[in-house]
Amino acid sequence: MLLVEDEVDLAAAVARGLRREGHAVDLAYTVADAELKLASNSYDLLLLDWNLPDGAGVDICRKVATGEMELFGEERPRLLMLTARDEVEDRVLGLDSGADDYVVKPFAFAELAARVRALLRRDDVGSPILRVGDLELDPARFEARQKGNRLDLTAKEFSLLHYFMARPGTVLSQETLLEHVWDEMADPFTNVVRVTISNLRRKLADPSVIETVPGRGYRLVAS
Repeated sequence: MLLVEDEVDLAAAVARGLRREGHAVDLAYTVADAELKLASNSYDLLLLDWNLPDGAGVDICRKVATGEMELFGEERPRLLMLTARDEVEDRVLGLDSGADDYVVKPFAFAELAARVRALLRRDDVGSPILRVGDLELDPARFEARQKGNRLDLTAKEFSLLHYFMARPGTVLSQETLLEHVWDEMADPFTNVVRVTISNLRRKLADPSVIETVPGRGYRLVAS
């Protein structure tokens, strides 16, 4: 996800909390920075402050919602306004501009995290609980099981398994996994994807459900 917030300390605190929840979070502090990142990376969720040094987050919201802004990839991210502007007129304008949700500062982080989870669940088809073979994953409860046994996963391993289970049978490159499960702080030349997949496989009752496709990436066996 991309968090657009010009208050550096607040942005760092929110990003840190969301990363602890297992999300990959990139940061932008201006409209120009946000536009550049949206044109070069694919995001599931966009969190927008209203008042930015070089423009308004609500304008980014409207342009993304209407397709006026150039985006990387074909999927439009969910949009959440995160702002101190709490007048009814502001809320109405934000929602009419395409925001899927509107959170007013100051806010409790637990509520923001819950709203983020709710918005991301809207992309799930049917039940928010994912099932692939003998694997079952409940994003809301942060629980994953295989053959009925609970898996003891780190936040990053959980996010990685979640991404695989939402796309069973699809070959996912290391670059794709870095972009969606990690964030801009991840070194593209590191072996973090391989190491995390290796650790995840060790915790699975059947490690072979995550296949390596030579020269292309990895996939979760759907059978």
